Amino acid sequence: MILPRSTIGVLGGGQLGRMFAMEAKRMGYRVWTLDPEPDSPCGQIADGQVQALFDDLDAAQELADRSDILTYEFENIVVAVVEALERGGKQVSPGSLALKIAQNRLLEKEFLRDHQIPVTDFYKIQSLQDIDAAREKIGFPSVLKTIFGGYDGKGQIVIQNQKEAEDAFQVLEEISGGKTLVWEKYVPFVKELGVICSRKKAGEAVTFPISENTHRENILHLSLVPARITQEVEARLIEIAKAIAGALNIVGTFCVETFLLKDGSVMVNEIAPRPHNCGHYTLDACVTSQFEQQLRAICDLPLGSTRLLSPVAMVNLLGEGTGNDLIGLEEALRDPHVKLHLYGKKEAKAKRKMGHLTVLAETVEEALDRVLSAHKKLRWG
Repeated sequence: MILPRSTIGVLGGGQLGRMFAMEAKRMGYRVWTLDPEPDSPCGQIADGQVQALFDDLDAAQELADRSDILTYEFENIVVAVVEALERGGKQVSPGSLALKIAQNRLLEKEFLRDHQIPVTDFYKIQSLQDIDAAREKIGFPSVLKTIFGGYDGKGQIVIQNQKEAEDAFQVLEEISGGKTLVWEKYVPFVKELGVICSRKKAGEAVTFPISENTHRENILHLSLVPARITQEVEARLIEIAKAIAGALNIVGTFCVETFLLKDGSVMVNEIAPRPHNCGHYTLDACVTSQFEQQLRAICDLPLGSTRLLSPVAMVNLLGEGTGNDLIGLEEALRDPHVKLHLYGKKEAKAKRKMGHLTVLAETVEEALDRVLSAHKKLRWG
């Protein structure tokens, strides 16, 4: 058990690390982070920051030397660095295996298939010749993707025919530096659903209320909780999340992004081995937040209650590239139900996640109306 007054090292200094650090500091822990950007969102809250690139093993070792335990806050951390820290005797949670699988789309799909977890049909693409085989095996519409760097929908192109497939191959091959691609059958889903799950080393696992998610341009825009789904769908999603947690031996909080199909079946889209944007609602609407649960899990403390306090809606605040000041705050916050979270980022670049709004209400529909009304009052200037 890692007790308060201990130091937790966070690989990555973004907003997920920031919110984790806030919960850790509240519970009496010290926090250090590693990130290449000075004054990172997590660094603003942490006791200290090692400023270095994520492939800098010496810097990662410095972070490890300052820490009693380590975690990571996004999946683009270099696997070899985590593996080296583990070989040196440091506990890094959720660990290198979950990181290796989740940051490689092909390995992720193969893992899901091999563990009998529902996943779309896919095919490995290493040359133009593989396009013909994939077309025959899977068909159109499909999505051609790079296997690395898929955060917020990057590195993927929907393809409807042979010409689009060949053009997409040329574009993505250049982006990936000639690395392997993956062809996935397009999934005609009716809802996108997120399952936040936390697991301890001994195997105890709990899930949070499932979120119903809406994306815009492949970036999460809105989450509603509880999701408007049947108890049967909910039970199946919980079963899948816990099966993934056990198979990857995850210690910590992670997310399974899924599709609900028209026939009521579900299919896994991606695994995120860390707290997730669609779980930000837990900060305001659950007895225990996903970030506190991450802390409890990796420190081997008893897991907290995931009970939902009330229906909730969460909407992301994205930069627009038009300025760095958030205009309209007074108007948006006149609704006393609106909760504002900003991440401490200086530049509101277009599509950059700058913060989020949360509203608790008597019903999901009321929460949705209130949060969208507040969101419309805000702009960057």
